Amino acid sequence: MNYSYVIVDDNQESVLETKAVADGFSELTFLASANNYEEGLNIILEHNPQLVFLEIDPADKKSNLSLVLINELYRYLKVVPKIIVTTKKKDLAFDAIQYEVADYIIKPVSRVHLIKTILKLEKSSAVEESVTVLPQLAIEPPIVPVVQQETTAQKEPLILCIKSYGDYRYIDTRDIAYFQADNNSTDIHLNNGEMITAFKTLKHFEGVLSYPFVRIHNSYIVNSHCISRIHTGNSVCYIKNTAIKLPFSKSYKGNIDLIIAEISSGNYLEI
Repeated sequence: MNYSYVIVDDNQESVLETKAVADGFSELTFLASANNYEEGLNIILEHNPQLVFLEIDPADKKSNLSLVLINELYRYLKVVPKIIVTTKKKDLAFDAIQYEVADYIIKPVSRVHLIKTILKLEKSSAVEESVTVLPQLAIEPPIVPVVQQETTAQKEPLILCIKSYGDYRYIDTRDIAYFQADNNSTDIHLNNGEMITAFKTLKHFEGVLSYPFVRIHNSYIVNSHCISRIHTGNSVCYIKNTAIKLPFSKSYKGNIDLIIAEISSGNYLEI
């Protein structure tokens, strides 16, 4: 999933450092930056970013940067961007949590910090998409607890339907190993070796699918759960139970780092 972002920080050097790290991630798109409260509010309202990197303890107190900026956003926006606090102090973390910020990063912002932040955002987005909102909930509470409904939805696999002239082909996305671009169509390769062609671009699938499907190359989206090996030196990853090797490009190296980090965050032992 791609995220647009702005940086609001009184220190221009910190702005450039944060942007330099974020530039290494193809899923992050820079829109603008500001050095004080008023400019920060203006660029957020103008550009409507999905993420805001916000300094809340500025060296220049005249910049008026603080968590209060978040309150101001609620006055104007129906959907407030995800706020990622970037600061040098740890003791403001509790206050930031009260404002429900998406993440709290101690400066200087590093690549590992952003990998973890993006993974949190992806996981949060996946949970939100799995929840079914019932219109009558406010009037008539459902018999089944909401928590139980969320759990059931999360367990259900995503079914991909390839429709062509009245022919509906249903594919359990867990059975998909990878997608391969073929001009204006896309070849869907299954774990059993079968290949199905969909008349949609790879860009289309990148936009509608979330983790574990990750874009690693201009020509490939891979199911991270089907990867058995990643060789960063040769810039290739291997598909489980096959001899298939998929290349990944430098422009998508950040996505490969995300896959490695996600795998290592589970039931994992490194030797």
